[in-house]
Amino acid sequence: MSTPTPPPGGYPHQGGHPQQGYGQYGQQPYNQPQGPYGQPPYGQPQYGAPPYGAPQYGGGYGYGPQVPLADWAPRAGAYLIDALISSVPILIGYGVLLGNIATRADNSYPDDDPQVFAILVFVAGIAASFGLTLWNRVFRQGRTGQSVGKSALHLRLVDATYFQPVGAGKSFLREFLSGLFNNACFLNLLWPLWDDQKQTWHDKVMSTYVLKD
Repeated sequence: MSTPTPPPGGYPHQGGHPQQGYGQYGQQPYNQPQGPYGQPPYGQPQYGAPPYGAPQYGGGYGYGPQVPLADWAPRAGAYLIDALISSVPILIGYGVLLGNIATRADNSYPDDDPQVFAILVFVAGIAASFGLTLWNRVFRQGRTGQSVGKSALHLRLVDATYFQPVGAGKSFLREFLSGLFNNACFLNLLWPLWDDQKQTWHDKVMSTYVLKD
């Protein structure tokens, strides 16, 4: 006795309902759209691919972000602008102190020590300079990604993972490491000139990038 030819879709399921749309040996259902060579159909993301709009890697140097990294010259210019802004209060205080010393030396010898008010102005200038640096390079830059100098030259400091502003805490640690590395070796300031990702040492430690805004 010959075996009957199974109906389309396979043998009936228990209970009399046929198994519709499935091939043999656990194959995918019939009418399931597929791309060539088993790839997902056009328009559907492949497994492991980042979502649309996420930061991409593998930039112009073979790795790193596909974003416009800032060159050394504008970075140095932004640093100089910030340093000039922070130095204004201490320069004013120092000028008052020197002027008072010069006046006392001409008219009050041998009592040519600076007066108390001149010393207080100088100390206040130091405090104001430090506070201005904190506001500009830590709080402002941490919140927006831009110090005054970076804003003037259209640069932005971002986290290397999420490409967002780093926050005041991380910005403070980055500034601390910047001063430490710069005093230990001036090459830290020049490192973006030949680094593939245009980072300083403190950028690499803190995982930050400076981008063209």
